[in-house]
Amino acid sequence: MKSKILLSPLLLIYLGIGYIMFPLFLYFIFTEIQLVGSTQTIYTATQPVILYGLPVQIIIPKIHTDTFVEHVGLTDTKTVGIPLDPFNVAWFTGGVRPGEVGVALINGHYGWLQNIPVAFDNLHKLRSGDKVYIKDTLGVTIVFIVRTITEYDSYETTEKLLSSKDNKAHLVLITCSGSWDKENKNYSKRLIVFTDKE
Repeated sequence: MKSKILLSPLLLIYLGIGYIMFPLFLYFIFTEIQLVGSTQTIYTATQPVILYGLPVQIIIPKIHTDTFVEHVGLTDTKTVGIPLDPFNVAWFTGGVRPGEVGVALINGHYGWLQNIPVAFDNLHKLRSGDKVYIKDTLGVTIVFIVRTITEYDSYETTEKLLSSKDNKAHLVLITCSGSWDKENKNYSKRLIVFTDKE
């Protein structure tokens, strides 16, 4: 009989502790679940961002082009700069990097003195479906597929080539074409190769 009386206060103490601790236990459990859920939501909502480096090499198997990519801005006359080395090509730093959403621009020389072969002599031989490879400073190789090839008069503006609203990555290759104007020391045409990222 005494043991039953002695156990009753202990039982009450245990029940009291349980009454206090159980809600706290539930609180911590649900807080943990919410934190984990929040973390997962953030992780799911945050998509990995692909960063492209600066272009350093262009390879066009169809025309046997494999050369270095220089980086140029605008000249004093507000035109896009050209590569210093006729055997290289030049990426316009005022545009996007190849692979990024938008239009990247690369130009190269054509018809050098004494018929010395230069980077874009054979650009006109490209056809729809041909591939262009750009390697960047991060070791990434971006593949572009030729879509269209067009000629413009040398006096025509090509600014519209650098605008795109389809939220995709493009690469435009530009070189000279047409006949040589001795007086103005310029070619009469511009050859434009428009490509889409694969």
